[in-house]
Amino acid sequence: MSLLLCIETSCDDTSAAVVDTGGAGGLDGAGGLDGAGGPESAGGPHGAGAALIRSSIVSSQHESHAAFGGVVPEVASRRHTELLVGTVAAALADAGVAWDDLEGVAVTTGPGLIGALLVGLAAAKAIAYARRLPLTAVDHLQAHLAASYALGVTAPFVCLTASGGHTLLAVVERGVEFRVAGRTLDDAAGEAFDKGARLLGLPYPGGRELDLLAARGEPSFVAFPRSLPQGLDFSFSGLKTALLYYLREHQTEAATEALRASVAASYQEAIVDQLVGKTVRCAEQEGLRRVAVGGGVAANSRLRRRLTAACRERGLEVFIPPVALCTDNAAMVGLAARHLEPIAWPQYLGLDAYAAEPALRALRVRR
Repeated sequence: MSLLLCIETSCDDTSAAVVDTGGAGGLDGAGGLDGAGGPESAGGPHGAGAALIRSSIVSSQHESHAAFGGVVPEVASRRHTELLVGTVAAALADAGVAWDDLEGVAVTTGPGLIGALLVGLAAAKAIAYARRLPLTAVDHLQAHLAASYALGVTAPFVCLTASGGHTLLAVVERGVEFRVAGRTLDDAAGEAFDKGARLLGLPYPGGRELDLLAARGEPSFVAFPRSLPQGLDFSFSGLKTALLYYLREHQTEAATEALRASVAASYQEAIVDQLVGKTVRCAEQEGLRRVAVGGGVAANSRLRRRLTAACRERGLEVFIPPVALCTDNAAMVGLAARHLEPIAWPQYLGLDAYAAEPALRALRVRR
């Protein structure tokens, strides 16, 4: 297989992409991904043997969920059914590819919102079956860590994967095979960002709004606690509680925009401190010199700067994908599919989606 149509519907972003898994470059600028290397990426935008992203289209559902302050699973599923056909058509048109040019289909099968996943999986099966194409089932976490392959990273490397539903340190041994060196014991980092944003009265999507507000504040304004479990695990639930009590006790101060920005910056710093510190420690303990990051939290500007500085200070190579490859997107699904075995036609018709992480055990993810 070479030319893949890729589909991602694990949460609230409807995405389709065309990825050439036999391409010799990394990114070609399609779908707003131009200049993906940037000053924060040591790897540069092109890597030997990397797949070529021909197009990447993401249809966001933010407006549909804003009134609820978060993602409503049933609303997300229904919006996927409305948006997916047009999103796929746009991806093919943007790539200059016809249906007959496709050599396979790749789709996210989990973990995620089960209803949303089933929409994408059903569409992928229908397309692949009708055209007698093979289908590649991609795990969402594998897709996030594979995003760094667009920058030319080579295994083995440490990848911090942080999103609204997952936070873990993956030691990538080859392709998309990894073992978990550390994970959150309670809440995901993205969930902590979103809940903190809601406590501060920020609109949805909260993580992005908190990042923007924090940029105008002083990170040392409030000494929020750093929960540091033993080893390389993370914990964020206590930090959320600390923010809640601080805002209750300082309602007048927090009402002013300047002080609110500094509270946001201090809260963000407590999250970033934990993520950066444990990621660098993991690389040093594993004896690895390459560090990557994936997932929606990787779009946070403070995390990108702090992780880049910490890695360079220790002589580590750092690979941070462009924001378009950090948030949920189908291009990363294609980057992961390059390292997975496709399922031949029509054997994938019985393939099912899965919502929870335990299914990862079947993918040889081990601790």
